[in-house]
Amino acid sequence: MKQKEILLFGATGQIGRNLIRKLSKNNYKILAVTRNIHKAGYILKTQANPGYLELIELKNFQIDKIDSLIKKCPICINLIGILHENKKQNFKIIHSDLPNMLSMKANKHKIEKFIHLSALGIEKATDSKYAKSKLEGEKKINSNFKNSIIIKPSIVYSVDDNFTTNFMTLLSRLPLMPLYYNGMTKFSPIHVSDLVEIIIKIIEQKNQSLTLECLGPEELTFKEIIQKILLSINKKRLLLPLPLALASLSAKFFQLFPKPLLTEDQLRLLKYDNVRSGLYKTNLDLEIVAKKLFSDEIEKYSFNWRTGGQFAK
Repeated sequence: MKQKEILLFGATGQIGRNLIRKLSKNNYKILAVTRNIHKAGYILKTQANPGYLELIELKNFQIDKIDSLIKKCPICINLIGILHENKKQNFKIIHSDLPNMLSMKANKHKIEKFIHLSALGIEKATDSKYAKSKLEGEKKINSNFKNSIIIKPSIVYSVDDNFTTNFMTLLSRLPLMPLYYNGMTKFSPIHVSDLVEIIIKIIEQKNQSLTLECLGPEELTFKEIIQKILLSINKKRLLLPLPLALASLSAKFFQLFPKPLLTEDQLRLLKYDNVRSGLYKTNLDLEIVAKKLFSDEIEKYSFNWRTGGQFAK
């Protein structure tokens, strides 16, 4: 069977790397767009067998080259996103302008599907620049191209993430952990392998003009997530609810770092639950069930942060 080509933006992130492995096993050829082909080659070349992955270097979103790539690929997937702004990247360009351009090109060439990664739980977060830029991107995509599929996952985690692994590092070093909004914000964390399975099913099914919330099998508060991480790394720490004024002050401090643990915009976003909204279909409506439980999965790699390592009790 002839390989179907898929154009992939955001290939080097945790979702992209896992998606490449699964796509190649399903006989898809992936054209992975990257800004640095040498760095991406080191990261991605082991993710697919020879002939299934082609790396394409693009600088500053060269529109003509993107146009020619979308023209030759029946499916385009955009996984590019940022959690905080810096001098080189801002929310508007990444979350709104880029999806707008890609979906316009998808419409121009009448491709089969344009799949875009957005985020769960952002509809009410009107005071967050991140959320507003994501929603603006969704609006433009739906306006531009009828065969667009927007996927909105809750927290995506795995050994390759920047969420559980960062908290394992912090909790292994700090004597206490601040809880923002009393740690009551709800999440529906989904393992990256479950999310990849959903994307594969979406590619193979005849879905059009779909917005899909992607949920894990559990709803957990932020406090429960931290408690489960602590249990997995065999640590006991003081969980300290932080008044909003102090939380804002800590966010101002953390966002000064190149890779901030927390920004003021993320603090505003934490006010809102990250669970099923009732506004859109979910993976359950498509009979795609995410099965992997948070505690079971983090147990597979949390030993790296335990005193004594893998065989410590």
